[in-house]
Amino acid sequence: MISDEPPAEGRPARTRRRRWLIPALLLIGWLAVGGFGGPFAGKLSEVAENDNAAFLPASAEATAVTEWQKRFADSQTVPAIVVLERAGGITEADQRFLATATHHIEGVPGVRGPLPSPIPARDGQATQLVVPITADGNPGDVAQEVRDAVPRPPSGLTVLVTGPAGQLADLVEAFSGIDGLLLLVAGAVVALILVMVYRSPVLPLVVLLSAVCALGLASLIVYLLADQDVLALNGQSQGILFILVFGAATDYALLLVSRFREDLRDTPEALTAMRTALRATVEPITASAGTVILGVLCLLFSDLNSNRGLGPVAAIGIAAALLASMTFLPAVLVLLGRAAFWPLLPTLGSAHKEEGGLWARVAGRVNATPRVVWIGATVVLLAGVAFVPQLRASGTDQSDVFLTEVDSVTGEQVLARHFPAGAGSPAVIIADAERTGEVAAAAQVEGVSQVAPLTGPEGAPTVVDGMAQLNAILTAPAGSESAIATVQRIRDAVHAVPGGEAKVGGRSAIQLDTQETSKRDRAVIMPIVLVVIFAVLALLLRALLAPLLLIATVVLSFGATMGVSALVFNHVLDFPGADPGVPLFGFVFLVALGIDYNIFLMTRVREETIGSGTRAGTLRGLTVTGGVITSAGVVLAATFAALAVLPILFLAQIAFIVAFGVLLDTLLVRSLLVPALTIDIGKRVWWPSRLASAPGS
Repeated sequence: MISDEPPAEGRPARTRRRRWLIPALLLIGWLAVGGFGGPFAGKLSEVAENDNAAFLPASAEATAVTEWQKRFADSQTVPAIVVLERAGGITEADQRFLATATHHIEGVPGVRGPLPSPIPARDGQATQLVVPITADGNPGDVAQEVRDAVPRPPSGLTVLVTGPAGQLADLVEAFSGIDGLLLLVAGAVVALILVMVYRSPVLPLVVLLSAVCALGLASLIVYLLADQDVLALNGQSQGILFILVFGAATDYALLLVSRFREDLRDTPEALTAMRTALRATVEPITASAGTVILGVLCLLFSDLNSNRGLGPVAAIGIAAALLASMTFLPAVLVLLGRAAFWPLLPTLGSAHKEEGGLWARVAGRVNATPRVVWIGATVVLLAGVAFVPQLRASGTDQSDVFLTEVDSVTGEQVLARHFPAGAGSPAVIIADAERTGEVAAAAQVEGVSQVAPLTGPEGAPTVVDGMAQLNAILTAPAGSESAIATVQRIRDAVHAVPGGEAKVGGRSAIQLDTQETSKRDRAVIMPIVLVVIFAVLALLLRALLAPLLLIATVVLSFGATMGVSALVFNHVLDFPGADPGVPLFGFVFLVALGIDYNIFLMTRVREETIGSGTRAGTLRGLTVTGGVITSAGVVLAATFAALAVLPILFLAQIAFIVAFGVLLDTLLVRSLLVPALTIDIGKRVWWPSRLASAPGS
């Protein structure tokens, strides 16, 4: 342990021991937590579910159909489809190859055999083999084993494994980089930025170690809860958890370390400086973490399993980051003392560099023309908001989930060329057994090629508790916009059959219900988030007007971000659209995280205002927090941008939205708009607290 503090004459031996004993015990305890919990970050994928059930709306029609389907079979299966294609037509050699491949596939654990006969295409250029995979295990892993079991095909023959299980296998592969590549990229980016900020080799290691310990604790808790089915975890939530922990832990560390460095210039002892720094930062950091925790917990009001699961997962990550930043990090900094900042040591009596430089000039410009500054910033944001109508967030085809070429998507395209595209994933209709004829006739809408009942071994329709199952083969690929529109037509038709009690489910119906539920979630959750954050800000700032202004600026920033994102997605990255959940996730993270930086700024402004008035307090608050808040924003934006290394459309879009939005909040809203508005409004901004009627401006 390193310490540069001079001995204190006359200090009792017990006090001197306590000075290093408590921090040392905290350090040892956290290293034990990190060492034990760290491996669970790599085990989270074992308890994550990435199949359709992980994203099902809890009360949707498709969910009810899924439950009914379980009654019609001794064991549920998820189909993988092996499709063979040869441009000149399937040959006898190809058929012999398929027979050999079938034998190998039937030996894969998890495949329910014997397999049905292959289905040749009418044009003779393709053949498909449906492989039922038991749903008890992990169908995605089994589908990957099916791929591995297929021998090398003859020259000129294309063999692909697609269908729902094939897509799960590709999702598993896409998310496989979460506990490796994603953490590596996020850690490297944070380390690089911290080295540039601190110009020290020691502090970046300390901050990263704090983030790693927090991630270990969060991973351990999430693993235990997911393993006991207390919360739902999927690949998206897992990736966001890692990013949030790294970003939040680093942000909190930046604020604490900045204040600690300030106090070391005025205080001879590290322990005293840390006590002062903690007293000054514990309120804004705790309020910031509490705001994000409450914001993400609002996702519990969602009707989507995936959203409800993300809420507590993200909250656990933020809480772990807060705990590590308020205990482990102070302990290490006290033990290291000024040596933590080597080679640029903050010596006693040295100048406070935070009070000069770039941010002093920015504060001067804001002070000179506050009204011009806030009006100009508002115009810039409104220009971004103008492009919000271009955002296409009504949903995408299932084939657009991946940003790289994968077998399941290519296989779906092959099936669509030679077979009724939805043959592998029919729409499933559950109806009164006595009305199946009428329901089947009604289901023959545009986009349906065939409707047939589920039959038993003897060929008779299967009836369970007076209900029967019908399978409707769609002409469009499952999960496509055309298939979703067809499902809606089927529902409209079969719901109109008197006494049919028909419900429509299946893969495309799940997509439809997910989209509709996402729209409902936006209307319910967004207002709740705003109310919760307003309450936190009102308690923190002891005012009502200031919180309203801060929320208004962040909402305006969110609108501008979504407008710019629409332009980038449509005209730069050429994305096919966006999931309906993208605006909701963007809103929750941007509003909660954007308010963070306003909290950091305005708590310091309020502290300075008490002694020097609103104008002077705002200018000093902006000057001394400008560098650290900007650094925090850059770190958080960079960590979220790291999500783009996972080849999933949803995560790539969230990565851009949050990264751009955080930078916009940091560089424009917090640096110019909020300080300029505060100065222009004056002390009235603190209404109805006593500061609003205090002498001075």
